[in-house]
Amino acid sequence: MKNWLLGLCALLCACATTNDVPAQSALPIILGQSHTLHSQILGDAREINVWTPPDYATSTDRYAVLYVLDGGVDQDFPHIAGLGQLGALSWTYEKLIIVGVRTNARRHELTPPIRLEPRLQAELPEAGGAPDFRRYLQSEVIPFIEANYRTGPRRAVMGESLAGLFVVDTFLEQPTLFNDYIAISPSLWWDNKALAMSAAQRLAGRPASDIRLYLTIGNEGGATQTGMDYLVAALGRAREDTVNFNFVDRRETETHATIYHGAALHALRWLYGAPEPDYGLMPWYFLDEADHPPAQE
Repeated sequence: MKNWLLGLCALLCACATTNDVPAQSALPIILGQSHTLHSQILGDAREINVWTPPDYATSTDRYAVLYVLDGGVDQDFPHIAGLGQLGALSWTYEKLIIVGVRTNARRHELTPPIRLEPRLQAELPEAGGAPDFRRYLQSEVIPFIEANYRTGPRRAVMGESLAGLFVVDTFLEQPTLFNDYIAISPSLWWDNKALAMSAAQRLAGRPASDIRLYLTIGNEGGATQTGMDYLVAALGRAREDTVNFNFVDRRETETHATIYHGAALHALRWLYGAPEPDYGLMPWYFLDEADHPPAQE
């Protein structure tokens, strides 16, 4: 009992010591750089967030760029930047520059104009701003990133839900804007599935290219699932060299609220996967230090 009481006292003292550490000793965790871009197209100042690989400052390499929609610091930028860090640490997919593009009014900025559903138009009169947001990406965001960072020849765009709808819309409307497209649980119910139902016609006659499209869906059901069925069927009927696409059905395991992070990881592995590293050839400092002591000076 005496030993037990002594141990409890030691634990309480340790906790007290930890709690007594002054708050000012805490340091902020730096995740990237945040820029304010004054957009002439959208008519206001916009937040652009950038994560670069850990060796960016010490290398001369150029990197593929992943543009993340809904990419504000309080949106999806932090967790997708974390996937950039994972790729750099694990060597299982390419190092990427991650660019978070903040959306301020998602129902306006990410949606194509309504053509088939008057009731939706009446309920959401602000909808239909996707063409302007696409011009903003093309004419302002991408040139800014390419002028200020060492970008490589490939760029990708990623989004979920309404942002996934924007990804599919851009893939069909302006396919050469990006090389790679990642649409996660896209809101294909939009405008009575107009986007998905027009896919076959818009894909017809498309020239051969190296454009790639990653699609996935959770247990959405209803018009979203029907829209995805239309889109996947249209892609399957298109010429094989028109687009390289990968559809992953996650209805059995994921909901709309849980699908994004895991699906984004899978997409990056599919698009930018690297061979499994040979750990026998890695420097000692990536391995167990007890087995691989540092060389003597």
